[in-house]
Amino acid sequence: MLFNKRKSLTQRFSNRGRTNGMLWKIGYILALLGGIVIIALSLAAIIHYPLYLPIQVPLAGYAGIGVISLILGVVAVVGSKRINELVWGIILMVVGFLAGGIGGLLAIIGGLIGLLSRYA
Repeated sequence: MLFNKRKSLTQRFSNRGRTNGMLWKIGYILALLGGIVIIALSLAAIIHYPLYLPIQVPLAGYAGIGVISLILGVVAVVGSKRINELVWGIILMVVGFLAGGIGGLLAIIGGLIGLLSRYA
């Protein structure tokens, strides 16, 4: 009893930064579904299916918008696995904003829930 060591600050706050498993899974599923929807809609834009996205690229036309959205969708799918990290959560929310539509909304919500799983 006399020689009890006091816990260091890292030992006291060791639970901080761990993920909440259930929230992480929900965020992962939403971001993954958002990325898949973004990819599907961008493929539809590449084959000239009438689709309007908030990204305006004057020289690219529909195919250019489809390619940009396809890249954004791949980033969302790849980043969904690491959604609880601060940088990837922010990247997914930006990707969702740029992609727009229902897929973008799912990516934004997934990124937000992923960040909440880490810091809540």
